[in-house]
Amino acid sequence: MTPENSPVRLDIADGIARIRFNRPHVLNALDEASVLALAAAVDKVSRDETVRAVVLSGEGRAFLAGGDVARFHAAGPDAPKVVSAIIDPFHHAILALAAMPAPVIASLHGAVAGAGVSVALAADLAIAADDMKMTLAYTRIGTSPDGSSTFSLPRVVGLRKAMEIALLSDTVEADEALRLGLVNKVVPAAELAAETDKLAKRLAEGPTLAYGRIKHLLRSSFGHSLSEQLNAERDAFIASARTEDFAAGAKAFVQKTPPRFEGK
Repeated sequence: MTPENSPVRLDIADGIARIRFNRPHVLNALDEASVLALAAAVDKVSRDETVRAVVLSGEGRAFLAGGDVARFHAAGPDAPKVVSAIIDPFHHAILALAAMPAPVIASLHGAVAGAGVSVALAADLAIAADDMKMTLAYTRIGTSPDGSSTFSLPRVVGLRKAMEIALLSDTVEADEALRLGLVNKVVPAAELAAETDKLAKRLAEGPTLAYGRIKHLLRSSFGHSLSEQLNAERDAFIASARTEDFAAGAKAFVQKTPPRFEGK
């Protein structure tokens, strides 16, 4: 577990890694220290073979209210250097989250703005409290998005709606986010932690290596022809058939008993 005063906290227990943004006084806005801590946490999780599910969440009143705009403003003419120092490790973390076999859950509440939307979209699944308010927000400070939101957003909602969300920076309430597919589930705010834990435990008990192959197949499918995707599916299925989880799953299916997966 990382120290309580770390800008990003990491706790790994029972196969679940919990990465928590921890700058509640600024709604967890990202600065140089926090993105370096995020990248370090994600790298540690990526190397830990015991991790079978990952939860991203935020301390205080918000999940993540984007970049630290006050830091950008204070930098004055050095703002491009500050932005670069924040974006590079942030993008490293986004790529690592996409690449790891363990499913990643974004547990969203309060403000989800700017880079917070990017993180939410980069996760594999998202569960939101009914008090969540999402806005891409970049145009409000005269810039374009980062953190892969221009990659993820049109794939989730379609190009026309993505244009609307990105250009206008309007606020999307939780129910509308569910309707658009920006989140998978909306729950009462008081139940968010419990519902997130329930989902994380379910995934942590699943076939982790198969999850990783599913993630890769789905994320790479947009760049493949049908023939290429079929070949990739064939290779992934055969690789899965070599795992202990496949043997356990097939045995449980035949014996009509619940499967017990070990992520191996």
